[in-house]
Amino acid sequence: MKQRQYQKDDTIGTINRHKILTAAEQEFALHGFAGTRVQHIADRAQLPKTNVLYYFKSKEGLYLALLEDILSLWNGQFDDATAEDDPATVLAKYIRDKMEISRTRPHASKIFALEIINDAPNLSSFFKSQHSSWMRGRVNVIQQWIDAEKLSVKDPYYLLFNIWATCQHYADFSTQITELRGKPMGTADYADATQNLVELILVGCGLKVPDVKKN
Repeated sequence: MKQRQYQKDDTIGTINRHKILTAAEQEFALHGFAGTRVQHIADRAQLPKTNVLYYFKSKEGLYLALLEDILSLWNGQFDDATAEDDPATVLAKYIRDKMEISRTRPHASKIFALEIINDAPNLSSFFKSQHSSWMRGRVNVIQQWIDAEKLSVKDPYYLLFNIWATCQHYADFSTQITELRGKPMGTADYADATQNLVELILVGCGLKVPDVKKN
């Protein structure tokens, strides 16, 4: 009986954390860190403020948890890539995944962009170190592709920076895109933009664009 109750409570906790993080993502994107209030996050999540503080202790704790969730979401698609993998397949999937995240979670990209633009004042040294460690590992994989002549790129950092910049542009500058196009981007528009970006980056790397079905 106690075991079933534990599982039930654990499920409720997971659901509540998800609600809070989703609400926080919207509030922080709209108001920034300084302008966001825990009460507003609680109201949006339709939970008592005490629940928010129970799971995340403080606004700072919630914000850092959200940033970690965002980075995990972005980087997770490239975590398991190795030097033995086909770079065209890996990079095409990475670009498609990041474009899908920009489409479905634009607030997440805007939050991280605002944090970095403001010199990352809320990121702990451990968190920064963790992100840097991930970057070094991914750069090492790309460099091995370059050394094996599988990839026509001079600098792995620039390749990743370009992928991030182009994919996240569709989230961070969605208002500009809508204004210039005269309408918001729909699912089909994102599919076209994604395919165009995959072709642009992969061809620029001297790679053959893999079939979409294989990604």
